[in-house]
Amino acid sequence: ERARAASTFGQAQTGGLQIECSSEFTGYERLQDQCRVTALFRDGGAVEALNAGDEGIVVLDHTPFYAESGGQVGDQGTLQVGEAGRFEVTDTRKQGEGAIAHIGRVSAGAVSLGAEVMAQVNSERRAATRLNHSATHLLHAALRQVLGDHVQQKGSLVDPERLRFDFSHFEPVTPAQLQEIETLVNNQIRGNLETSAEVMDMEAAKNSGAIALFGEKYGDVVRVLRIGSDSIELCGGTH
Repeated sequence: ERARAASTFGQAQTGGLQIECSSEFTGYERLQDQCRVTALFRDGGAVEALNAGDEGIVVLDHTPFYAESGGQVGDQGTLQVGEAGRFEVTDTRKQGEGAIAHIGRVSAGAVSLGAEVMAQVNSERRAATRLNHSATHLLHAALRQVLGDHVQQKGSLVDPERLRFDFSHFEPVTPAQLQEIETLVNNQIRGNLETSAEVMDMEAAKNSGAIALFGEKYGDVVRVLRIGSDSIELCGGTH
């Protein structure tokens, strides 16, 4: 219920909002980062500051917060301004041509345009989400192994509590097949397989055998994620 409420609030805050500045994502390497406020919004309009009790959006020059994408929910956490200012991030979303919108509420002090903040991602929530996202990749590989290479992902949801995986197949999955898929995925998890990510051009990614996901838009340079030897996919999520 809390996740749905945060998602609804995030949609209401970012709906129709035009943000010109962009943000660099640093969250693959770290969960805490010193950043600078480049834009602030409240009630759909740009402002110079957000004060205690204000709900709004903070945009940073770079950020460790992952913005909702590819089925993975946005990060939560805090933006600390000195000793007195604190912004509670309840959702993180992409906006415009490259901005990352930190959506939430000022719980103490104020946040001003140009201020230096310490951005801290909720590490437990990110870790749980990361594990569930990796599980979707293992599930995808197991489904293709048991049901056939025609299986394609058609959507997903990855949050700290669960994962949902939608896929195409021409008939119901049998109980025996479900058991086999479950066993394969659990064995992969228990094997603690090595995970690696590499950025390369699209042609090299295709030659590596990486699977592109349904509904995703890819540029000329992509991120290829490998889990063990069987799972190779294009993915910008955290693992």
